[in-house]
Amino acid sequence: MSPYISVIIVNYNSGYRLEKCLSALSLQTYRNFEVIIVDNNSSDASLEFDPPENLDFTIIRMKENVGFAAANNRASKKSSGEWLALLNPDAYAKANWLEEFTKGVERFPDVDAFGSLQLNANDPTLIDGAGDAYFAAGISYRGQFNRHIDTAPPDGECFAPCAAAAFFKRQVFENLGGFEESFFCYSEDVDLAFRLRLSGGRCIQLRDAIVHHEGSGITKQISGFAVYHGHRNRLWTYFRNMPLPLLILTLPAQLVITLILIPIFVLRGSGSAYMRGVWHALINLPQVLEERSHIQLNRQVSFGRMAKAMTWSPIAFWKRDADLY
Repeated sequence: MSPYISVIIVNYNSGYRLEKCLSALSLQTYRNFEVIIVDNNSSDASLEFDPPENLDFTIIRMKENVGFAAANNRASKKSSGEWLALLNPDAYAKANWLEEFTKGVERFPDVDAFGSLQLNANDPTLIDGAGDAYFAAGISYRGQFNRHIDTAPPDGECFAPCAAAAFFKRQVFENLGGFEESFFCYSEDVDLAFRLRLSGGRCIQLRDAIVHHEGSGITKQISGFAVYHGHRNRLWTYFRNMPLPLLILTLPAQLVITLILIPIFVLRGSGSAYMRGVWHALINLPQVLEERSHIQLNRQVSFGRMAKAMTWSPIAFWKRDADLY
């Protein structure tokens, strides 16, 4: 029987985390799934582990680090499941994670993507993310970040699922072209969700599909690598996907935020990485705008529906409120 779910794990020097991630998958109460590991030419010993006895998996070994986006795309082409479950090696699924997802599909049969409730792996009483929200000025954030688990919202529609533990219908993922590989990593999930929404698709955040996530446990949240890719890709996501009337409306706020962030990252010691990210985003803008024309040509939803999916309150953005509806 073909697997219903293909769990895809992209590994790059994740150390002990990959084995811990697989051990959690071996305990899943729902069993009709396959596991595909894409190793981006790791130089550590993360692939040297004792495999769980009741877990079959395939390893795709890349000759170089092609990035998170491209590695997931490669795995999707090798997958057999109706659904793709994207899982970071530093995200450890509760035993009923896949079971709760299948219940979500039954409740929301017309939905193309689902997000998981991410709890802080070091303190499970704190939320690491309850769906990705998109502030209309062009910044995404993880909803309810660092809030108590009691504040976790019920199932609801969110802008995007965080790809640390996200589900996409495989055919829809492939029809959209998968992740944009030029992003390498960071914001590729928001960019994909933006394109999904423009095509008329929806995403539901599930309260009871839970993973414990270390949160940038591998790349480190404030590293220069994360700052560079995060803010280059933030700008690319905005200019590729924002419908023209909303782009005109929000561009002044986007410019102000981009300027305000300069002294903030300088004080944090990441000013150079931030400025390189912004600069590379801008010099590649002609290519991005060319991609934009194709994306917008295929838009199937109204400007109003796209606006409704975004977060417009600066207070909600500042507080990192989950924006589900």
